[in-house]
Amino acid sequence: MENTKCKGMRDLLPSDMRRFRLIEEAFRTSCLKYNYQEVRTPTLEYLHLFTATGTLTPSMLGKIYSFLDWDGWSGERVVLRPDGTIPVVRLCIDSLSEHETARLFYVTNIFAFEETGKKNRERWQCGAEFLGGTKLAADAEIISLAREVVRKLGLGDIRLQLSHAGLVKALVKELKLSPSEEAKVLSRVLDGDWQVLEEATSANAELGKFLYPLLNLKGKSGGFLQNVKALSLQASPSFKASLEDFITITTLLDSLKCNYEIDMSAIRSFEYYTGVCFQLLDNGEKLGGGGRYDDLIPLMSNKNIPACGFALYVDPIAKLLPWEDKEKFGILITGTQPSPEIVKACFTLAQSLRDAKHVAEVDFITRDPSDYRWVISVSEEEPTRFTVTDCKQKQQQTVASLTEVLSIVGG
Repeated sequence: MENTKCKGMRDLLPSDMRRFRLIEEAFRTSCLKYNYQEVRTPTLEYLHLFTATGTLTPSMLGKIYSFLDWDGWSGERVVLRPDGTIPVVRLCIDSLSEHETARLFYVTNIFAFEETGKKNRERWQCGAEFLGGTKLAADAEIISLAREVVRKLGLGDIRLQLSHAGLVKALVKELKLSPSEEAKVLSRVLDGDWQVLEEATSANAELGKFLYPLLNLKGKSGGFLQNVKALSLQASPSFKASLEDFITITTLLDSLKCNYEIDMSAIRSFEYYTGVCFQLLDNGEKLGGGGRYDDLIPLMSNKNIPACGFALYVDPIAKLLPWEDKEKFGILITGTQPSPEIVKACFTLAQSLRDAKHVAEVDFITRDPSDYRWVISVSEEEPTRFTVTDCKQKQQQTVASLTEVLSIVGG
């Protein structure tokens, strides 16, 4: 029988898990400092949870894992969660509805079908959601939190790119298309085809006055948006309100000395977003992103609660970590032979070292000492003696007590 993994799935080796835990710990520590609380949602969710909220475009529906989960004679279609935000919102509605605000975070896997099987179909992400709260402050907070995690991981030259989903959707409304045509245009935009907007406005000179500057905007301060505002005096109230919201947010970020760039056409797949959107990039690769989604909770319940959040993607971040497994750690405890007396002495020493917060391993098979910070050999002599080798300093000494061993290795 051939032992192979499912296509698009991967094993996480010890070196992968060290990086995974490093990212997870930086994320958890940052979230807890911001007073976010950790949650975990089921791997399976009902499909209608995603389709009823309009959060899956036609192209995305072909990329989810779904099947019937039979319950008696009535089968509900379920999915392997394709998104981390919606299950957390569902959790909040189900179990935390008495709270006016909720700051929640999670580390989870999501699933997306990829035809070739050469790319990961299971992807890990770290996400945080701010449900409720004051809109402007919450937007600034989630951007700040995302940047804090990146900073804590020691990643430099990460670009913060801003857009505004409400502004894009208002722009599509400006086209005054039929409902079906409007849906088609928006679907193409969500899939990254921004050319459709230029095509749709080619015959509307007035709309083109602020469409082209907006889509070609690559500004680095809120002042650039003021130019668009001056050109859009004839736009709808919805467009003006979204533009003013974007200006307010970027002005706040300017005052907080937060470096960013505005690129309206850079962000895609913002189905449920309604306000500012952002993504973190390294040489064009997306490390994470998020934004405001005020319509999501009202669609899922009768509560009108604003919300925003973000997710960081573990795989691309792990590749960038400025950390390598060069510094050896841990203590190898061994003996000349595994006699009952020697094994007992080794286990006793190992437990003392572990109680002193050291990583200790007992093994009688010949190992490469350079893999360890310390190697301690237990002798067969009476009384028992311990030969302690410092593999880093290339020094060795023999002692007769556990206390002396602990003193040498820093216990």
